[in-house]
Amino acid sequence: MKKLLLAAAFVGASTLGAFAQTSTTPTTDGDTPAVATPDDKNATAPVEGANSFTEDQAKERIAEAGYADVTGLALDDKGVWRGTAMKDGKSVSVALDYQGNIVAN
Repeated sequence: MKKLLLAAAFVGASTLGAFAQTSTTPTTDGDTPAVATPDDKNATAPVEGANSFTEDQAKERIAEAGYADVTGLALDDKGVWRGTAMKDGKSVSVALDYQGNIVAN
């Protein structure tokens, strides 16, 4: 009987941790993730900030977004990689911010 009560107390105590967890629902107060995902872009991109992408990583990320012939990449004083690339047969200016947002114009 003692073993049964001890086991029941252990199981009951171990489930309390699940109730202490908080919800991870996204906020709509303007906060954005540190890195953009294919489903989550920052509408105010390119965002200024300390960029940790190397030139090769920036070029690869831009190419993965469908741009070809990425050239002239340079990190500006605001932490945004800027260069030119081809998309749909047209030359466009591209920018990659520290969050991974890619902007073309």
